[in-house]
Amino acid sequence: MHATLTQALEAVLAGVDRRALRTATRALVEVYRSGAPPGRLVLEDATSAAAYAAYRMPATHAAVTRALHHATSLDPALQVRSMVDLGGGTGAASWAAAETFDTLERVQVVDGSAVALQLGRRLARHGPPAVSTATWTRSVVQEDFVAPTADLAVVSYVLGELSEALHGPLVRAVTTSSRLALVLEPGTPRGYAAVLAARSLLVASGWHVLAPCPQNGPCPLAGRTGDWCHFAARLDRSTLHRHLKGAALGHEDEKFSYVFASHEPVVPAASRVLRRPVRRKGLVQLELCRQNATAGPEVLTRRDPSAYRTARDVVWGDALLLPPR
Repeated sequence: MHATLTQALEAVLAGVDRRALRTATRALVEVYRSGAPPGRLVLEDATSAAAYAAYRMPATHAAVTRALHHATSLDPALQVRSMVDLGGGTGAASWAAAETFDTLERVQVVDGSAVALQLGRRLARHGPPAVSTATWTRSVVQEDFVAPTADLAVVSYVLGELSEALHGPLVRAVTTSSRLALVLEPGTPRGYAAVLAARSLLVASGWHVLAPCPQNGPCPLAGRTGDWCHFAARLDRSTLHRHLKGAALGHEDEKFSYVFASHEPVVPAASRVLRRPVRRKGLVQLELCRQNATAGPEVLTRRDPSAYRTARDVVWGDALLLPPR
């Protein structure tokens, strides 16, 4: 039985000075909160890589796991035997994929930071078989970037660290090297915009969106003021995680935007729940994205018992197939 990611982080980071980790974490928080692509390599030394792993790996792991769950819940027969984790850093997305797909045999993590890859390799020794035997490759995304061939390509929290001029080359590299792709960014207007642009490139290349969108057409939220498509993954904070973030709560919600697409035709959801449901006595109000390329509220009451029972159990992000009304 392999260790959990939390256990691996505790084992590998046990000897790292906590004061140095917290200082490095604060520096990373400032970089990511700025919203602008970093002007230099963020993970440039062992301490910053360790801080990143402790501070960001649990959240990245939770978000990727949630996005993959959205896809596999629609297609339980989805099989992935190989994956490439592009810009994977210390390998959080690889852990999530290995724990999602029991068919996964081969993993390659590609990143520009040598220290991140070194730390990821140490953490991986505690992980699932596909992660513990992963290949760790140093490579920097450029306009002529060529992605390694794999069933699944994951690009998680990468576009925000690149100049916009490199977004297209990276996504196009994915379309020529894989048959499945997950692009995931922070659940902010900027992250959503980057995912939306990647989605457009994938669709223009003949790919098909499996999740979260119920259709391949224009996003009905695009252009709405103060509204964007994003979801949330709840994760428990370890003692180290709370210490580094100066947090009191034992959990946090990681908000993310994403697109999961396939080179082959897929059967997407009938609709997707875009917000936390509002529940009152005898009533559930859902904000839905629908197959007819519209998004808006849907109120379900006890007057429609079957639909009401279905709606009572859904959560933000769920695919929804309402009974005929």
